[in-house]
This record gives sequence, structure tokens and C-alpha cells, in this order.
Amino acid sequence: MKIIGFGDNIVDRFLDRNVMYPGGNCVNVAVFAHRLGIDSAYLGVFGSDPLGEFVREAIDAEGVDTSKCVVRDGLNGVTEIKVIDGDRVFLGWNQGGVTTSDPFVLTPEHLEYLASADLVHSSVYSASESQLAAVQSTGSLVSYDYSSEPERRADSYFSQTAPYIDLALLSCGNLPVESVQDDLRRVHAAGAALAVGTRGEAGAMMYDGETFLTQAAAPTDARQFTDTMGCGDAFLAGLVVELLGSGWTRQCRPAHGSLQKALARGAEAAAAQCYVEGAFGYGRPVGAPTRI
Repeated sequence: MKIIGFGDNIVDRFLDRNVMYPGGNCVNVAVFAHRLGIDSAYLGVFGSDPLGEFVREAIDAEGVDTSKCVVRDGLNGVTEIKVIDGDRVFLGWNQGGVTTSDPFVLTPEHLEYLASADLVHSSVYSASESQLAAVQSTGSLVSYDYSSEPERRADSYFSQTAPYIDLALLSCGNLPVESVQDDLRRVHAAGAALAVGTRGEAGAMMYDGETFLTQAAAPTDARQFTDTMGCGDAFLAGLVVELLGSGWTRQCRPAHGSLQKALARGAEAAAAQCYVEGAFGYGRPVGAPTRI
């Protein structure tokens, strides 16, 4: 099995710790899938600044292939974060740097590369909307993280993206159950074959067009708890690795038992992520040399 993350990478600066970490939704999913024993790769744009080099070296150190990535003149993506009572609070970012200001455009060579994957993952932070139809055309399954911003829940955005998505992930936080179900129904109706909403301590919910499946959050040890950075990405990695292992393809949708098992594995992966600093480690003091 193989998973490729296509899209965003970023440096997360934790101002309360004065530490920065490599990350980004698509990077994290690729790294977490590799840690679960899956061949994985990352395809995206790095800035030409030291932060771009910092992120790439961390990904390479994890054994995730970056050989098809490009480096473009300009700033890498960076975001500023504080942790308050164990939860991330995002204070601002540079709009993703070159990932969004000069986004990746797939060539026939890149499409052949993506076709080698069982699943390609992208996100709302990747400026990949215009490329999703091409990604789908490779025959690989496509997952997409819609995050939590209200503008990404509009029917117009779902119509733009969901027809090319096999699995949609929505961060639903503290939304009422009825609102979660409505969002999952709408993204499924727009084209996503499977729709999943993560709900923090309330667990997760999946909709396959017929049934809503629910999953409780896995327990965590408060004594070891660090923060929730990367928990949603870890959940998705655990979920899709389990689904692929069950034989999931575009022509073969898993049975409800397999879907429930995948939700449980995602919950376990998310709980384990709560003990990790940053997304996947490699922290450096802000302003320190960035080479791994």
C-alpha cells in the first residue's frame, strides 16, 4: 500500500514554548501513515528560505519520499500557535507562503507518480482545488481535509471539490450532532463517497450515504498529555490505512464492519498523537539553526 500527501507543508511556531516544528496537513498524513508501516510520499512546494529546508529535512528523516517536490523562490508557510489548556490556539499565518502564492501544477510525470499510490491526500490549505479532477483521473483514491472554516462548508465549495473526493474529513469540534450530520450529508450529496466528521472529545462520525456510524474518542492519560496538534491528521492516517487494508477501492466500498473498525483505529491514532510535541517532533528553538 502507498499513500501520497499532495499539498501543504508548514512550520508551526509555538510562541508559548518558543519552539518551531515541521508540519502541514498533507505532510502529517504522509508521515503518520509511514509510521503505521505504509509506504508514503509527499508532493508539494517548499520555500527557498531556511524554513523550507527545515521542513523537507524532517520529512526526509522520517523516510517519506520528497523526490518529486519543487522549491520556489519565496517564503515557506509558517503559522503562529499557542497552547492553552492543552488545545491549540492559532494566532496567525503567512497564508501558506509559496504553497498558495505559487501552487503546484501537476504535469503528466506527476500524474504518473500519483497513480502509483493507493490513496492521495490533500486539503483546503493546499491550493489544490483546480488539480483535484486530475488527481482523481489517476485512479488513486482521494481524501480531502476540509478543516473547520465556515467558508469551506458552503455548498459552492463542496460542489467545487467533493465530486473528486472519495473520503471527506471535516473538523466539527463542538458542533451539535444535528449540524455534524447536516454537513456530512451535504458533502456526500455533492460527491464524496464517504464523509467523516471529527468531534474532539466527543469522538467521530461517518456517513456513507445510508448510515451514520459513530466512534467514541479513545482514552488518554492526562499525565502524559502534551497537546492536540496533529490529532486530526493522525486520525485520518489511522482511518485510511485501516480502510486500505480492508480492500477499499473506488469500486469496492467497505462494509459497515470495516468502516467501524477503521473509525476505531483512527481514534486510537488520534489519542496516541496527544503525547507528541508538535506534529511529529523535530522541534527547534525559534531562531536557532534549522538543519536537522
